[in-house]
Amino acid sequence: MTTWFRTTFFALENKQYRLMWTGTLFSFLGMQMQVITRGYLAYALTGRNSALGAVTLAFGVPQLLLSLVGGVIADRLPKRTVLWVSQSIIAVNSAWVATMIAFDRLEFWQLILAGFIQGACFSFVGPARQAFIGDLVGREKIANAVVLQQLSMNSSRVVGPSIAGAFLGISFIGAAGVYYMTTLGFIIACVSMIPLPRGNPRPRLTQTSPLADIVDGLRYMKARPQIAALAMTSLLVLTIGFPYQSFLASVVLGEYGAHKAAIGWLSSAGAVGGVIATVWVAGMTNSRRVWIVHPLMGVIFGVTVAALGLSPNLLSGLFVMLFVGAAGAAFQTLNTSLTMSLADHEYHGRVQSLTSLGWSFFGIAALPIGMVADHIGLRETLALMGGLCVVSVLAVEVVAKSRNVASDRHLAAMPVPREVHGTTGGGR
Repeated sequence: MTTWFRTTFFALENKQYRLMWTGTLFSFLGMQMQVITRGYLAYALTGRNSALGAVTLAFGVPQLLLSLVGGVIADRLPKRTVLWVSQSIIAVNSAWVATMIAFDRLEFWQLILAGFIQGACFSFVGPARQAFIGDLVGREKIANAVVLQQLSMNSSRVVGPSIAGAFLGISFIGAAGVYYMTTLGFIIACVSMIPLPRGNPRPRLTQTSPLADIVDGLRYMKARPQIAALAMTSLLVLTIGFPYQSFLASVVLGEYGAHKAAIGWLSSAGAVGGVIATVWVAGMTNSRRVWIVHPLMGVIFGVTVAALGLSPNLLSGLFVMLFVGAAGAAFQTLNTSLTMSLADHEYHGRVQSLTSLGWSFFGIAALPIGMVADHIGLRETLALMGGLCVVSVLAVEVVAKSRNVASDRHLAAMPVPREVHGTTGGGR
């Protein structure tokens, strides 16, 4: 047991990373509670699937516009500062929404605006956080550290939706209380940043403009087909399959006819599967198997999303969601871990922003998907999403093999620490 634990969680031996991991857990917890509550509010205010898609769209558009900028900022400015400022704005935004709900002044457009602000901030948080991990643990531990960060997120998905779903059903707490609690979580995440090193960027031989940095990042990825293939797979799966999360409130209330607390149950079932899968893949970050397991999980994810659309009731939906969450978490965790292991440290921010563009398209795709669901039915839409997801993963694998992208993948699965600009990437 001790050997398994150290093999699976060895990045947590780093004290600074452990502090960041703990603070991020509270941030993830608040985010997951808001996902459920925001979906409930959108559906309660309008009664339409397209409204849920519109809220997710508001979250995705700024990420699409600012994601590449966020990657450049993460590679140019102290990462701790970027994280602290961005998360502080998220906390203020959350407190504002909570107050509007408490005084019964919340309108749908305010929900849209709050989603836009939060999406803009996450455009900077995501790349800075992933790049900061490399600063804290070094190249030899980054794959495991990234996986454990995903474990933190998936663990919060177990607890967060259940808390949100339960509190939504308690009249004196309700949506306002949930948003106030999420505000506290974001504040804790900010405070946890204070003892950490600044995460200064590495000295550059020549100074370039932010636009030149974006172009350089695109050229860097283009010259590395392994990273490009991972980014394309992630983009397609996130865009086509992951928007199912935006419609869980509609599945529970509109398809199953269950109590609103079941929204949290359904999401938590997926999160439990996600936690189990993330712990499983954490022990294989240095194994050649990851290059087989990664696309396999993408295919299984698509199949299970389609199965969710075919589930006739809440009980069967809960069972299917275990596998949806497990396959989705394993796929995305391995995708991020492999990408960060392959990329050089000074490109971590930009590579992360490019590979995370799928989350932006996730938000944008949610609106047209919601409109399709209103037209042909939500069950049929979920089945279609799952089928397209399977086809996309297989298509990228076929193209990658035809271009010999996978010829040296086994080398990438066992990264060797190497010097970049005279350092191996310790904390600063």
